[in-house]
Amino acid sequence: MTLTRRRFLAIAAAFAGSPALAQRHSWQGFALGAEVSITLTGPVQLAEPILERAKRLIKDVEAAFSLYDPASALTRLNQAKQLQPSQRFHTLMTLADAAFQVTDGLFDPTVQPLWQALADGGATDKALESIGWERVEFTPDHIALQSDQALTFNGIAQGFATDLVAEMLDANGFDAALINIGEYRSTGGTWRLGIKDAQHGLLGQRSLTRGAIATSDTGTSPLRERGHILHPTARPQWSSVSVEADTAAWADALSTALTLAPLDQVRAIKAAAHLRRVTLVSFDGELTTL
Repeated sequence: MTLTRRRFLAIAAAFAGSPALAQRHSWQGFALGAEVSITLTGPVQLAEPILERAKRLIKDVEAAFSLYDPASALTRLNQAKQLQPSQRFHTLMTLADAAFQVTDGLFDPTVQPLWQALADGGATDKALESIGWERVEFTPDHIALQSDQALTFNGIAQGFATDLVAEMLDANGFDAALINIGEYRSTGGTWRLGIKDAQHGLLGQRSLTRGAIATSDTGTSPLRERGHILHPTARPQWSSVSVEADTAAWADALSTALTLAPLDQVRAIKAAAHLRRVTLVSFDGELTTL
């Protein structure tokens, strides 16, 4: 697997024990800035149509939340500073708000102006002043940003898409599937995944049955001296963080935020967010599992 922007989970061994008459079907592609794949078992006459539905669903999510599509709902929000959201968009806003609250603001989608300033090589003073999720107003019918604000969902949208596909497959009887859209989620079965750090390599393996795992790595795609996981005051405390949770969106958002948290705060957030397991890799390569 090619190492991408900040995702460093690698499949070590695939699902074992599928029914003898079932065939394994896989699809690979690229979406939301990540390599994506879906692996499932079932008869071909059922698997092929469901994979097509999954691909359409991923495209729908990308059309809503991509920063690189000038027609996406997120791009239009960032430009106009207001949007009448779809139900799906409002759901993601609600998840982002929950992540902001449970992490005491470490997860904050309003860092996009800072990211842009760093990417452009410009001054960051005004961008830093624009950050603050608490300044965003949203209801099921309306989202309003302040004039200096812009959002990024790069720390949660991949997990959100992973969940939508997993739930669609599960609802259609594919209860032994593995979905990877930058984060991993399984609808069932037993999958072996490797935890890999950009600086220190493969450090361990995890068994995933029903649930999700996401890794955020601070050593990739640096923006000047700050790295790509941004916050107005906090700085990375870990080389990488892997989070296991019930859903991929939650694992995605919390792995992002926890890279910025010292150990005591990681413990507190893990309990408050009801995470299954957190794996921390220090800058020296030491592994801590909570």
